[in-house]
Amino acid sequence: MSDWPARFEEELVRLGLQPARARRLSAETAEQAGEHGTDPDRLFGPAHLYARHLVTELRAPALVSERHVSGPVMLRLAGVGKRYRRRTVFSGVDLTVRGGEVAAIVGANGCGKSTLLRVCAGLIRPDAGTVHRTRRVGFVPQDGGTASWLTADEHFTLFGAAAGMVPRKARSTGTHLAARLAWRPAPGQPVQQLSGGTRQKLNLVLGELHGPDLLLLDEPYQGFDQGSYLDFWQQVRAWREAGRAVVVVTHLLHELQNVDHVLDLGAAGGNR
Repeated sequence: MSDWPARFEEELVRLGLQPARARRLSAETAEQAGEHGTDPDRLFGPAHLYARHLVTELRAPALVSERHVSGPVMLRLAGVGKRYRRRTVFSGVDLTVRGGEVAAIVGANGCGKSTLLRVCAGLIRPDAGTVHRTRRVGFVPQDGGTASWLTADEHFTLFGAAAGMVPRKARSTGTHLAARLAWRPAPGQPVQQLSGGTRQKLNLVLGELHGPDLLLLDEPYQGFDQGSYLDFWQQVRAWREAGRAVVVVTHLLHELQNVDHVLDLGAAGGNR
């Protein structure tokens, strides 16, 4: 078995990360490689170089965010916590995201990333702390959110109506947004005939259809091929440049150079 994870963890500790955090990051990285069916060395490159890259990105967001202080606050969490029965999912979570900023929520599986995003969206009430958000919010779940028997155009019409858009405007807007993701919806094709990656593109379009000021994305690139994945991050940068706020749940640590804030939910109180 490759000793890449051990060398990666050792280098993280040498670069100043706490051993427990380094161990968790090493495990998550190995898990990502396993999901891709390849060795970490082939996916991320030499362990010591990737460790240096990751530590640099983890420390960079605070410097980047200073360039965006002029944007209005779109989301603010203060001391947010959530419990299920006797188990604390997370506690003491603080996060402020302004217009023109992108925040990433990272952490081990089961630490409550998706739950926290739903709290941000107002779909789940926190058990502690406060949540303030802008009124215009777009939420993109990790899966689900669409009806298998409806076509893409019918989804555009339905979701557009909920936002006060006339059908023709909703359909034209949906088609335009889909084109940004290199997708042209086929007339009359129900969602159940779409691939998993294309259904996620539909979810992304529906989340943006009404022009929200805050986008909440739960690993929205599931099922994307490499080209679609790059299109997605290009779109995130476009939202950022347009002054929108974006919060994205991700386990892909090598994409942290695209964000202004990193909320490590494990370090912030997940599963304590």
